[in-house]
Amino acid sequence: MNTVNERIAALRAAMLANGCEAYLIPTGDPHSSEYLPTHYNAREYFSGFTGENSNLVVTRTGSALWADGRFFVQAEKQLADTEIQLQRMGEPGVPTVEQYCADALSEGQALGLCGLTASCQLVRSIQKLLDKKGAVVKTLNLEDELWTEGRPALPATPAWLLSAEYAGLTPAQKLAQLREKLAEKGCTAQLCGKLDNLAWLLNLRAMDIECTPYAMGYCYVTKDKAVLFIDRSRLAPEAAAELAENGVELADYDSILDFAASLTQPETVLADSASVNYAVYQALEANPHLTVKDLPDPLLPLKGKKNPTELDHLRAAHIRDGVAMVRFEKELEERMAAGEQMTELTVDEILHKYRSEQDKFLVESFHTIAAYGPNAAMMHYHATEEDHAPLQPKGFLLVDCGGTYLDGTTDITRTYPLGQLTEEEKLFYTWTLQSHIEIARAVFLDYCTGQMLDTLAREPLWRHLINYRCGTGHSVSFVGNVHEGPHALNGRNQVVFEPGMIVTDEPGVYEGGLVGVRIENELECYEKAVNQYGRFLAFRPVTFVPIDTSPIVPGVLTREQLDWLNDYHRQVFENLAPLLNAEERDWLAKKCAAIGY
Repeated sequence: MNTVNERIAALRAAMLANGCEAYLIPTGDPHSSEYLPTHYNAREYFSGFTGENSNLVVTRTGSALWADGRFFVQAEKQLADTEIQLQRMGEPGVPTVEQYCADALSEGQALGLCGLTASCQLVRSIQKLLDKKGAVVKTLNLEDELWTEGRPALPATPAWLLSAEYAGLTPAQKLAQLREKLAEKGCTAQLCGKLDNLAWLLNLRAMDIECTPYAMGYCYVTKDKAVLFIDRSRLAPEAAAELAENGVELADYDSILDFAASLTQPETVLADSASVNYAVYQALEANPHLTVKDLPDPLLPLKGKKNPTELDHLRAAHIRDGVAMVRFEKELEERMAAGEQMTELTVDEILHKYRSEQDKFLVESFHTIAAYGPNAAMMHYHATEEDHAPLQPKGFLLVDCGGTYLDGTTDITRTYPLGQLTEEEKLFYTWTLQSHIEIARAVFLDYCTGQMLDTLAREPLWRHLINYRCGTGHSVSFVGNVHEGPHALNGRNQVVFEPGMIVTDEPGVYEGGLVGVRIENELECYEKAVNQYGRFLAFRPVTFVPIDTSPIVPGVLTREQLDWLNDYHRQVFENLAPLLNAEERDWLAKKCAAIGY
């Protein structure tokens, strides 16, 4: 089974042999993770598509894959030689994955899926439509049956606890916060399934997911105890002892289903169907001693608002990360000026060199996106050894990258001019910068949601009838996943912003086959003022890296936008200069020089 079509054919034969007319493979693991342990990359294995947030459905007569706007170009390219039809999520006339599954089935027929890798919410939404047809969901695990050759092993990296010196609170203190929230919701227990929530709750870290320091596990919390389900051999004795001191018991990772079935103490259990997998949720619901409430996970808002200790540390991490970015750009410029032959892959090598020498560095927070010229039009493009572009002394190089340190996680994008630019490229860059600045300098009342604020960023591009098919920004975990919730800057997010929330500011222009431009900082929401009109909030940057001013078209930025840019560059120099040598400071001073109207 060397080709995608051969793998699809084998999957189709297996599903029919098991009495299914269709089979769903979501992007998923047992913990509804955005980025998956490589063992669970089944959707990628069967489809060849390497993007995120997608679902593959195989029926008796065809197959289809859903991708969101960030990945349209990439998906078209990767699915081109396969039987799989691309479904562009959100586009007119494109059915949802739920509707597609329902349309493919008739009365008495079954949709197969793996209950451990599909969220309960996804399966329920499909089941509602299947019920109308008299069709059913059948839990199988054809992924394990068919994907045997070359499959990565289950992750089992050493697990450790992040010190409260960095996290700000001990596991016991966080468990107390969670129990208060559960009581407010009329619950006595919770099953925590998501790894980012688990990491925050118990200060638990590992490297089970590439670039993401999380450990595979579950936690069952009641009023008087907490049970962590994990491979105990992975925990160092001191980590196990610290968990015990914080009231956390240990159980085997694979015992979660039996544990859920064997509980006899009556509990009202909160289980968020969006993050608890279908198999575990079914086990909880089937237990007659438990009353299961499907409610939003209270851990999301708890960790989404950073505590003062976390804020202090992540600011320090961003300063060190800024030093690495400055040294990277300086070397890139010098090697380009010398006429050295470099590629998109060279960018990753230089960045790793400078990040890895920074204090407290753990790992890149995601695989670097170094995209030259038209490649940058693919929002989540990744250069590979087999497919990458050489850098030329013209056009733009987009670099989206970040690092995870013991004291914070960073995410930054800069678009660098490598030489001569067209007037259109300069305008795209200038308009993107305007959009970036409009969020960065926003002042708003404390009832504003991510949906409301997202509009501020898009307006400068909308004036030119341009839009981008993604959100403007997302929350960033503390020493964790580069994406988290609950708040975000996009057209759907209804979470009200509060002081202590971190969000990225990353509008862009993506013209397929031509150019991609993105400028990204992380911002901290803070309280600006309270007066007779209410409480006003604003953003301040925690990312301090120069934004190239050479592509800016004169006369486009307003005076207020220029004032913001010049003030930002003043802060960049003040924060980074003390950590640089004399030559680097001189270089930075030129990059941060004020520009006039």
